[in-house]
Amino acid sequence: MQFKDYYKILGVDRGASQDEIKRAYRKLARKFHPDVSKEKDAEARFKEVNEANEALKDPEKRRAYDQLAQGFRPGEDFTPPPGWETQFDFGDFAAAGGDGGRFSDFFEALFGHARHAGGARSGGLRMAGADQSARLRVTLEEACHGGHRTLTLQVPGLDAGGHTRLQTRNLKVNIPRGIMQGQRIRLAGQGQPGIGGGPNGDLYLEVEFEPHRLYRAEGRDLYMNLKIAPWEAALGASITVPTIGGKVELRVPPGSQSGQQLRLKGRGLPGRPPGDLYAVLQVVTPRAETPAARSLYERMRAELPFNPRPELEAP
Repeated sequence: MQFKDYYKILGVDRGASQDEIKRAYRKLARKFHPDVSKEKDAEARFKEVNEANEALKDPEKRRAYDQLAQGFRPGEDFTPPPGWETQFDFGDFAAAGGDGGRFSDFFEALFGHARHAGGARSGGLRMAGADQSARLRVTLEEACHGGHRTLTLQVPGLDAGGHTRLQTRNLKVNIPRGIMQGQRIRLAGQGQPGIGGGPNGDLYLEVEFEPHRLYRAEGRDLYMNLKIAPWEAALGASITVPTIGGKVELRVPPGSQSGQQLRLKGRGLPGRPPGDLYAVLQVVTPRAETPAARSLYERMRAELPFNPRPELEAP
């Protein structure tokens, strides 16, 4: 089954008003009516124009089509998403144009079958609104303690004239304590509006952490680079370290090396269990910028039997 671009068939833009769609349909219907047209494919074109008009003349059917049609091109292979038909609850409708022919498989896959017998009745399309997704950037402090945000979204919608316009919505969002990067916050009923009285879709906010000057997150664990002096690494030290929950004392054991990780249990993001904070040591060497500093380094070179590269020596 191939995708049909109903806007292209009628020769109108996607943002065309309902009046513009009506005028385009009437013009093409007169041009291709089998009783008056001399075009070789008049009958096929007439049915195609009728079908496009049936899909777009009603704002609810049009909105359903617009939601599904994003990203498809004319003639491209098309299959409705799984469960699409379960979102509909609508009555039968009479075919437009009085030609008595049924609509295409594409149309019927979206909107069901058109019936023309005397018992045919008109009904409204009922469909659940589409879910939407957006990114929500939060600070690590908000993730740790929880908080509230007011989120401004630009969402598409139809105005009174049938034009597609971006509309502004402000939503209050509760940020749960201990939320992790990549998790989603569900706002029920805040997605695309339903059609024909159908329920609204949901809005899913994917959490993304803002860069932090000290920490980076991996799951619930936090990591920070902790710079120490050579004598602190060699002799050991007690250093006051900031954490998300407040300052703590961290013991640096004697003989510590760059890249070594010291764990502060339970000092990461809250949870069950909470994450940990890892201080990644970085030994920083002072510059020999004064005669006294240079003399001290020369004494260390002469008096300390230290080879930092034993693996390079021949066996």
